[in-house]
Amino acid sequence: MHEKERHRIILSAVQEKPVVTVQEMVDLTDSSEATIRRDIAALHVQKRLRRVRGGAEAITPPQFIGLAGRPFSVNETINAAQKRAIARDAVELCKDGEPIIINGGTTTFQMVHFLTGRRMPIFTNSFPIAEHLLKHSKNTVMLSGGTIYREQNIILSPFDNDVTRNFYARRMFMGAQGLGPLGLMEGDPLLIQAEQKLIDQADELVVLVDSSKFRKRSSLILCGLSRIATVITDDGIEDREAKMLEAAGVTLVIARTTAANKEESSLQA
Repeated sequence: MHEKERHRIILSAVQEKPVVTVQEMVDLTDSSEATIRRDIAALHVQKRLRRVRGGAEAITPPQFIGLAGRPFSVNETINAAQKRAIARDAVELCKDGEPIIINGGTTTFQMVHFLTGRRMPIFTNSFPIAEHLLKHSKNTVMLSGGTIYREQNIILSPFDNDVTRNFYARRMFMGAQGLGPLGLMEGDPLLIQAEQKLIDQADELVVLVDSSKFRKRSSLILCGLSRIATVITDDGIEDREAKMLEAAGVTLVIARTTAANKEESSLQA
């Protein structure tokens, strides 16, 4: 990741939390601790943030606390071809007229490109997913109520009356920060709370994760492997990870990136 992009992520992070630790910035940028400390020092000299012991804080404290994790705009550029291939295979599981839930995320967002010709009731907590489907499809779209978190482009509410409980879905499609033997992992308690409500409204849970997510961990577990019906990932998945899913009774679908690229080329032709 280039210095300019790291600085943008760091400055965005300190505007969302009172204090951001060095380790949190390492995780957000996939950089070394030494690199992050140099970035903090440079931004401190430029008076764009304030260096504190073990991390940094904003010059002007945030009025609104955001979510943990990388911004949507950054995640969107990571493993983009794999995410599009995974999304294509996810939409192949859908049938016209069948209600589905699509949770906010950069992998699930790619589903919108393959849903343009469908006719389905779709519930989402993602503002960009809803906006794209409204502009480019005839699907019926329902949004959850709550606060829009700008960096992640997601709508979340801690309250029960956010219309989530009023929607039934045949399947829910979602991504995750990590996937391991204990199940799906996320990095923010509010995400966990909102996503657990959505999962309860669906018969089947379909998880869309590129293969890098099998190597990532978080301190918060969303649900166990037993709740997952299907995992769609790319061919970078390792044998031991595939065996882990098989042992848990999870159906594994491996998306082929070349097939997605060919389909995209034909659509643009």
